[in-house]
Amino acid sequence: MKRIITATVRNRSGVLNRITGLLQRRQFNIESISVGRTETEGMSKMTFVVDVEDAQKLEQVTKQLNKQIDIIKVSDITDKAIVARELALIKIVSNAPLRAEIQGIIEPFRASIIDVSKESLSIQVTGKPDKVEALIELLRPYGIKELARTGVTAFARGQQPNTKDGNSTSLLG
Repeated sequence: MKRIITATVRNRSGVLNRITGLLQRRQFNIESISVGRTETEGMSKMTFVVDVEDAQKLEQVTKQLNKQIDIIKVSDITDKAIVARELALIKIVSNAPLRAEIQGIIEPFRASIIDVSKESLSIQVTGKPDKVEALIELLRPYGIKELARTGVTAFARGQQPNTKDGNSTSLLG
């Protein structure tokens, strides 16, 4: 099962390496990871999408992450109301006659062309991972020359709904 885990950490050398090493030793597959500074000086937020066998393993690794010196807080936010986005840069094969057609494809996704050359277009898209994936699949027939994705970055919304009944929706399906 895929889970979204966030970690607030001290922005120090080696923290990412220690966290990914711990996840590797526990045989978690990291599907994506994004890291960046936060609003607090000297702190960073890490967002991991990991594939976990069961809830017990997830709880065990969360407890071990919380014991790490430079980790301030770890949360599994998968089943919470969250704001999550991903960025993708897509370079596709293109020539002048195709540009209007490609513009028509990317417009509903609120994507934008960020670079144009004689033989290619570079497109930027942000949004939920399924939106990013859908655009990539539509552009695939044109020939993707290069693709770079940031992975999911996310945090919990301000007001969390009451989910006592166990019915919650997940970004990951």
